[in-house]
Amino acid sequence: MTETLDKNRLGVGGKHFRSADARLASVAAEARACSLCAGRLPFGPRPAFQLNAAARVLIVGQAPGTKVHVSGRPFTDPSGHRLRNWLGVGKAEFYDPERFAILPAGLCYPGRNPRGGDLPPVSECGPHWHSRLRPLLPDVRLTVLVGRYAHELYLGPRAGASVARTVASWREYAPDLLPTPHPSWRVNGWLRRNPWFEAEVLLVLRARVAAAISP
Repeated sequence: MTETLDKNRLGVGGKHFRSADARLASVAAEARACSLCAGRLPFGPRPAFQLNAAARVLIVGQAPGTKVHVSGRPFTDPSGHRLRNWLGVGKAEFYDPERFAILPAGLCYPGRNPRGGDLPPVSECGPHWHSRLRPLLPDVRLTVLVGRYAHELYLGPRAGASVARTVASWREYAPDLLPTPHPSWRVNGWLRRNPWFEAEVLLVLRARVAAAISP
């Protein structure tokens, strides 16, 4: 995935960067009208993301939940509150598209897992849209990979065998990428077992976010 993004980012003769705004608007409109997975989505497609060519931080999440499917706005649920706390920002900053781009590994709500929680993002979605949209965010200084599916999408074989191993290896992905667990209620037990995340990684995350979104 990373190699694909890097190749697409180069563009031809620098035209990629000069036309980023117009191209981003065009491709984002295609993404919002996407029906690639329509037959597999319980409530039909409703992509939820936030993009602006001037964004400084990219948040790569998992996939919208039911509340985000209704609102159409990323992270309008309890996990969003925890994520903003982790990042050290308020709602106004978080929903400022010139500061934060938000593009999940799956753009639409994938449905409920009978065993609990939501289903994984539809596998084709992330590679298809991230390879087209990520290169149109030329000012991103930091990409925060939220949860296992974001880790796998951007790190590929460099991701650890577990979320804990990937997050504990955050230095290997610096300075452009920083992996975190997913901030849903299910992470509570994980946080108790891995206190180093809040004691160490959050300090780094907040400092890097603050530096990235500062003028």
